[in-house]
Amino acid sequence: MIKFTKLKKEENVSSKTTTKVSEKSLARGRTPEGSPNPVDVHVGSRIRLRRAILGYSQQYIANRLGLTFQQIQKYEKGYNRVGASRLFDISKVLKVPMDFFFQDMDDEIENQSPMMLANPEGEELPVLAEEPEPMEMDPMKRKETLELVRAYYRIQDRKIAKSLFDLIVTISKSN
Repeated sequence: MIKFTKLKKEENVSSKTTTKVSEKSLARGRTPEGSPNPVDVHVGSRIRLRRAILGYSQQYIANRLGLTFQQIQKYEKGYNRVGASRLFDISKVLKVPMDFFFQDMDDEIENQSPMMLANPEGEELPVLAEEPEPMEMDPMKRKETLELVRAYYRIQDRKIAKSLFDLIVTISKSN
């Protein structure tokens, strides 16, 4: 069972007493400060990234999912959480596997999942007790790499393709 700790009331500038965050908002996946959970923000940014790569508008995605474009905006910013069935549908519209939305998530973000935030003492949870399997970070196994290579070889003008290649190499060396 996940334990929630109650936060103390604080006084704001107008001297009114307000609760900083409730157990309910923590349970809904917000941070203790009440902002969107970083995991939800990461998933939303991956939705936005893939949508942009495909050149789809928020309205196009919304129409395909039976939503409003404002709902897509909220998903992309992490304001609204994406449920499992909705994420499944989004993955189909964006033509990616579901794990795409969790790729490139750093440890700092992973450690701010709702379960981890609800366990601030850092007690080892049974679900996390087993050793995780090492994840391969071979870029040649990533779907984005394959898409980039396919797109590159679809460029008809080989001079333009070579210029694009040189630009990417130059940018990568500047980091």
